[in-house]
Amino acid sequence: MKLIIFGATGATGKHMVEQALEQGHLVTAFVRDPSKLGIMHSNLTIAKGDLMDASSIIPAMQGQDAVLCAIGAPANKTGTVRSDGTRNIIQAMKATGVKRLICQTSLGYGDSKKLLDQTPFIFKHIIVPFILKKAFADHALQEEYIKQSQLDWIIARPANLTDEAYTGVYKQGFPATEKKLKMKISRADVADFMLKQLTANTWLRKTPGLSY
Repeated sequence: MKLIIFGATGATGKHMVEQALEQGHLVTAFVRDPSKLGIMHSNLTIAKGDLMDASSIIPAMQGQDAVLCAIGAPANKTGTVRSDGTRNIIQAMKATGVKRLICQTSLGYGDSKKLLDQTPFIFKHIIVPFILKKAFADHALQEEYIKQSQLDWIIARPANLTDEAYTGVYKQGFPATEKKLKMKISRADVADFMLKQLTANTWLRKTPGLSY
């Protein structure tokens, strides 16, 4: 399958690139700075561009079968990189006829907010409302653009991301009332889940949470 990955130089994005190549996919990594990727492979194409420039996305989008998105920004940064970038990705998909979009956002807001009850007091009452407030607001707008897109989308909402090893074993699509979650998951396992959604329809147009 021909895939284009946005956020490819990020911690989760690199796992997606590596795992996709291991699975035999033809991968295009859309990046602003190619030197940050650090991956070389015969099935890897690096497309240099700017997510904030919708016209620069279209050439890289041509001929792709699916889109994987793990774009991000510093948690305390003012701005709308996630939402504006995703809106531009959606516009490019519609312009080129690409239908499948698998996007990573985050657990802990919207209809998954109740799951924050299982996190430490400092995370729920200090980190989320103050440090992560801007990031969560941007994620919420990002999700709205996706849900209104009429594309074949899946939004993955992982719990706290870690750099632990791949396991392939994690909970997915649980209700907001789910108990005994560890409220964490490795980036490698998030990448695993997202790649599995390329051909699975269980979570089509849904927002499954991910956690151990």
